[in-house]
Amino acid sequence: MKNLERDFLQGLETVLGKPNPFIPLHEPEFTGNEWERVKDCLDSTFVSSVGKYVDRFEVLLAEYTGAKYAIAVVNGTAALHIALLLAGVGPGDEVLIPALSFVATANAVAHCGAIPHFIDSEIETLGVDAEALRTYLKNCAIVDANGLINRFTKRRIAALVPMHSYGHPVNMTSLLDVAKDYNLPIVEDAAESLGSTYCGQHTGTFGQLGIVSFNGNKVITTGGGGVILTNDEEVAQQAKHLTTTAKLPHRWEFFHDRVAWNYRLPNLNAALGCAQIEQLPDFLRRKRLLAEQYQKVFQDIDGINLVSEPKYCKSNYWLNTLRLEKPSFEMRDRLLTIANDSGYQCRPTWNLLHKLPMYADCPRAPLPVAEQLEASLINIPSSAKFARG
Repeated sequence: MKNLERDFLQGLETVLGKPNPFIPLHEPEFTGNEWERVKDCLDSTFVSSVGKYVDRFEVLLAEYTGAKYAIAVVNGTAALHIALLLAGVGPGDEVLIPALSFVATANAVAHCGAIPHFIDSEIETLGVDAEALRTYLKNCAIVDANGLINRFTKRRIAALVPMHSYGHPVNMTSLLDVAKDYNLPIVEDAAESLGSTYCGQHTGTFGQLGIVSFNGNKVITTGGGGVILTNDEEVAQQAKHLTTTAKLPHRWEFFHDRVAWNYRLPNLNAALGCAQIEQLPDFLRRKRLLAEQYQKVFQDIDGINLVSEPKYCKSNYWLNTLRLEKPSFEMRDRLLTIANDSGYQCRPTWNLLHKLPMYADCPRAPLPVAEQLEASLINIPSSAKFARG
């Protein structure tokens, strides 16, 4: 075994101990009031989209993130779909999204009948590179009476979706400047970054709308689930209306005033979420402690570095991520093979979205950094329970 492979495996063992027989990448933790809250929900018989826990979960999320309004839905993809619609994205539009992202970011755009337009990332944050985006837009887009237009496809570019990769906040100051200059709505994909802040402000609250996910592998979970965040009361009302089949309130009539979606989070899932969010500060404390322990071990290993929170940011370290100093799919896959064969579940970053068959023909900027990151990132076990102390 070569030095890097040996040191990588020893680093995992130093922090995590020996697998017995397997250490997962990330798993939920139910050590609080989950059983009590869920049982109370079951006893109430209000297990679907109406109930006190849905309302309570939304209040808790708004309080925690600092958003004025939080609308709970069935998953993060549904949240992003509706957020994009409310930002004005429609059929035939293009939406700027990072090529380095989970497929749900592109899928939500496609669900609107729109076209993903892929842009590059930066090394430090793993998120959208604002300066590269500005340079690219100068060359590929023009502003006319209809808004920002792709000069090559003639389609409107309707929105920008920054994604906070693995919980690390992207440079929102620079992206907000770009968005302002081009009159682009920002919809933040903060699916992975509950508990992360940029300059003291919670992710998902900088744009017109933001979303967070509560999938089973996130910092807190509702089993499935997501939330739309906004500071605009009218937008919040529309979000709730569209995710509740656009039914107008009435004692008995079923009158719906537009085609809409049955996306509301069930009360049963929200009960789990209420118990989970009570423990969020401790989850975050232990996840940061785990990141510190990884940093201590890997900082002296030549050829590989732990991705750390960017300047002016506080990351939730949802998934701890190692980056090869010299991008190499061959070395990345060798390390992944060794780790998984040894009982440590490790994963590469996502395949770049423009390489997926359904998005291969979508417009894209030059993607040199995203391509480097694809060949160099490795996610390592990150459950809060792995922290010592």
